[in-house]
Amino acid sequence: MELLDRYLQAVRKYLPLRRQDDIIAELRANMESQIEDLESELGRALTQGELDDFLRKMGHPMVVASRYQPQQYLIGPTMFPMYLYVLRLAMLWAFIVCMVVAAVVTPLTEGTGGAVVAALFRTPGILIQTAAWITLVFAAFEFARTRYPNICPQIEGLNKGWNPSTLPPIEKDSLRKGKPRSFAQAVAEIIFSVLFLGWVLLIPHYPFILLGPGVVFLKTSSYELAPVWWTFFGWIVALGIMQIVARCIDLARGTWERPSIIQHFAFKVVGLIPVLVLLAAPGHIYVSLKNSAADPAQLGKNLAEVNNAIHLGFSVVCAIVVLQLAFDIGKLVTEAYRKREVAS
Repeated sequence: MELLDRYLQAVRKYLPLRRQDDIIAELRANMESQIEDLESELGRALTQGELDDFLRKMGHPMVVASRYQPQQYLIGPTMFPMYLYVLRLAMLWAFIVCMVVAAVVTPLTEGTGGAVVAALFRTPGILIQTAAWITLVFAAFEFARTRYPNICPQIEGLNKGWNPSTLPPIEKDSLRKGKPRSFAQAVAEIIFSVLFLGWVLLIPHYPFILLGPGVVFLKTSSYELAPVWWTFFGWIVALGIMQIVARCIDLARGTWERPSIIQHFAFKVVGLIPVLVLLAAPGHIYVSLKNSAADPAQLGKNLAEVNNAIHLGFSVVCAIVVLQLAFDIGKLVTEAYRKREVAS
């Protein structure tokens, strides 16, 4: 039953990570048993509407998951899944804002290492304050809900008007088989993406973090980077921002376990653009002479070899990415064809 699978998938997202499989197995067995009893009474299989009514009586997935939460002394099990969901999102966005300010805004505005370090040291305090305020609000609501039920009645919003048909579809991704990502992995990917983007944005101001001691050679040598590298740099930054936004959207929508196939292909296609920008550089010039009059015979020969080597290297990279993309598309088309043949 696809609708039952969708329902259990939604319940799983709010369960304790270590007990998800056991709880879902128990829930599935109990619900399938109840469905079989109903079908035995009716003498037929349940209709779509009857199955919707059954799941509606079971309750919203968040409410069902709350019954399996550990005892909370400050926030009860009914409110805890909602509290945890809001806390995760708030902490994530607070951390992202702090990292962007520390790694991007501060270097561009103040441009000093001390200011960046000071901004980073302010991050834990901001996260603690964010968590404290959210906990305080939920704790106050829990206190009012349990101590003064006449003034603050029980929450019915999750179950009232809830329709099982609105559950998200089964998350399947033929290109990403295996164990789905955990929430911690999804958050870690966003954190490291933000840190990497900050590191990239610092390179123009502090080239030492990329080249190391080689920055001395770059300053004293007769060569300089061609303007095409700035266009390449802009596309790398844009790609990093796109990935962060997409992962945050996945986290907010609860689809962090398996990103969509469309997102998978979109990132691969957009990831080709920076490489194509370099391949289309005018005259395939990636490094040029600072002073064209300085020994053009020897330096010009070395310069041509360097530019040809860079062009060849990025041509190989582009070919590999295109082949991987073609392989993934072929695999997806083949699997869709097989499913259609089986269905027919």
